[in-house]
Amino acid sequence: MTTTTTTKLALITGGSRGLGRDAALHLADRGTDVIITYRSGHDEAAAVVRAIEAKGRRALALRLDVGDIRSFAGFVAELRAALAVTFGRETIDHLVNNAGHGLHAPFVETTEAQFDALVDVHFKGVFFLTQALLPVIADGGRILNVSTGLARFSMPGYAAYAAMKGAVEVLTRYLAAELGPRRIAVNTIAPGAIATDFGGGVVRDNAQVSGFIASQTALGRVGQPDDIGAAIAALLSDDMRWVNGQRIEAAGGFNL
Repeated sequence: MTTTTTTKLALITGGSRGLGRDAALHLADRGTDVIITYRSGHDEAAAVVRAIEAKGRRALALRLDVGDIRSFAGFVAELRAALAVTFGRETIDHLVNNAGHGLHAPFVETTEAQFDALVDVHFKGVFFLTQALLPVIADGGRILNVSTGLARFSMPGYAAYAAMKGAVEVLTRYLAAELGPRRIAVNTIAPGAIATDFGGGVVRDNAQVSGFIASQTALGRVGQPDDIGAAIAALLSDDMRWVNGQRIEAAGGFNL
């Protein structure tokens, strides 16, 4: 499906906080309208919408639990209606699969319930949500999947989480190959350790942890949400139109 609209429109899952929020704001700064999803943080999502609108762009927040595959058909129907009413169009240009949660647990202590929750959100959800959204992604659009530096290097306690992201990285390459005829480019961005509330805010709030990460990073500091938001916006720009099927790590040179 094609679109004749010149202003780009991005859908970011988990856009009410953290990296999703910063990506939304950076995209708005570049002239992109934004739809964010949230699971429970309605007030946070509304604040992001107001911040985007203050930048002169259109924005909308829709509730979505990316771990509930059965809800996707209803979400797509709601999205189609919102596209017509709020944006006067039928398609989105960019999909950023960002929503997720962390898990720090030794391999021998990871439970099946923890594992299944990660699968539902980080892999199964990404797989089937993207599938459900394909009819409303414009030809020539972009899909960007958020992974992690932990899929390249290993740190004890992240086996299950990193494995899910590794699966997403493989999926990215297959999507790039299969969606090529529609000129949809699909890439992965893999952030390093970022000072957000992710994982209980350990990188942001624990001086010992952040000091260690900075000491192992070529650029000498931990990452900030702004670093990743800017990188996501750049990867979705027309300047990066020939980048496809790639994993781009945004970690400041950690553990090189």
